[in-house]
Amino acid sequence: MNKSPVSISLSSYGADRVREQGQGSFIEVLAAAGASRIEWREELLTVEDPSQLAQATRERQLESVFSSPLELWVAGRSRANPLLEQALQRAEAFGAKSLKVSLGYFTEHNDLPQLALLLAQSPVQLLVENDQTLHGGRIEPFQRFFTEVERHRLPVQMTFDIGNWQWQDQSASAAARLLGRHVGYVHCKAVARRADGKLVAIPPGMADLHLWEQLLRHMTQGVTRAVEYPLQGEDLVQLTREHVATLARLGQSRLEHAHV
Repeated sequence: MNKSPVSISLSSYGADRVREQGQGSFIEVLAAAGASRIEWREELLTVEDPSQLAQATRERQLESVFSSPLELWVAGRSRANPLLEQALQRAEAFGAKSLKVSLGYFTEHNDLPQLALLLAQSPVQLLVENDQTLHGGRIEPFQRFFTEVERHRLPVQMTFDIGNWQWQDQSASAAARLLGRHVGYVHCKAVARRADGKLVAIPPGMADLHLWEQLLRHMTQGVTRAVEYPLQGEDLVQLTREHVATLARLGQSRLEHAHV
């Protein structure tokens, strides 16, 4: 039986809880729950020691992704965000194989060759995510960006956040069809509108899981998918284990068919 790797974004456990307990305290939870990766959240760091966390994850055979709120492209600047180099170094210090950032303000004037030089100096894979903003949460800028990524042969992949497309009224299905071949990491979250009109991330229902299964058909078989919705409960190991199992099975029938 083929199952795909599952990552857990530590933001899923709630910002206050994660800051209070420290991100390292969740390593054992993820390992016991059968997760493949842990996604460190830069915005939730307090006094964590990168080298200690890197060693602890290696000992539990977990891989790491480092998530930064940094935008790759800054408005009015042709070169990549000057903080990117520091973010790549921080991701490496945490033992992360990948750094996840947002697209930012991408234009035809951005300097892709300079970005290529910067990435060539780091062993960390750059993942660029669709966020919830007007400039970084729509399909069209990502199409233009990855056209240039291919033209310059940059080692850049996409973090496809399924739920974030809704903030800009974009179709996740259209996005998967147009961008799926560039995806190296999938953020999974269902979305609901509260009584006050605000959109919020929620755990998936059956209809959401069915949609996610369809979206994954446009992506590389067995792509890593991540929980990025609330995991709240008394028994975090059991709760996490259930969601890891659910996400790991998505696309499983396709994988099994491919290996017949």
